[in-house]
Amino acid sequence: MKNKEFNIPPVYAVLLAIISVQCGAAIAKTLFPAIGAAGTASIRIGVSALILLVAYRPNLKEITPQQWKIVAPYGLSLGAMNLIFYLAIERIPIGLAVTLEFIGPLLVAIIGSKRLIDYCWVLLAAVGIALIAPWTNDRVDILGVVFALLAGGFWAAYIVLGGKISQIMNGGQAVSTGMLFAALLILPFGFYENGLANLTPKLFGMGIALALLSSAIPFTLEMKALGQLPPRTFSILMSLEPAAASICAFIFLQEKLIFTEILAVVCVVIASAGSTLTAKK
Repeated sequence: MKNKEFNIPPVYAVLLAIISVQCGAAIAKTLFPAIGAAGTASIRIGVSALILLVAYRPNLKEITPQQWKIVAPYGLSLGAMNLIFYLAIERIPIGLAVTLEFIGPLLVAIIGSKRLIDYCWVLLAAVGIALIAPWTNDRVDILGVVFALLAGGFWAAYIVLGGKISQIMNGGQAVSTGMLFAALLILPFGFYENGLANLTPKLFGMGIALALLSSAIPFTLEMKALGQLPPRTFSILMSLEPAAASICAFIFLQEKLIFTEILAVVCVVIASAGSTLTAKK
């Protein structure tokens, strides 16, 4: 009976994961004034790690040296990606941050290719970045843009390492163990920023909701979907994330994008989906 309760069709699972993550990002941004970006990341990853450890109960003693060599950097890249992304959305709109961050997965998808069509997708993504870039420094924070691109680099590493660990380790075990390393990386920053000292029961409750929406629920949904969907279909669906981020940020935070920024989001979404559609098997 338990399996039937969570028998969500894979396409809907991915879409729910995307919506869950972006709603979580909106909640996270409301916590920044009280506990800071690092404190918010610490609550999210720390609570997520506890939830996943209880849910999957990984036996750390049974993990082989080969698995440790991949699951540790996998978790560290996950932690760094989340911390730096929160530093980015502290400074720029969520929709723009996700759009810039998405350059990482896009490059992973087409790296090493020598086909003209793939260069076209890179060019289109570059146009999107150019449209967001703070040329006049009067709207978009430069450091926020740098943080978003850096988060994209760690996202790329997370994807590559995630693909490797999924071949040698059970999905739930890998995610829960990786999240443990992510928590170990992020928690010192939360204490250093002193945001955790400002926690109240209400803020902690929001932190639990954030952990569920941004980590525990979407990671579980994505892992289930990856086991049933072709990678190409999964990647095309994930290409919707920048658009979903912009919509959620508008609904929950009233973050409005100007025309050029909306155009940038569209360019990156098309480039991501297009690179997936035209990719070699």
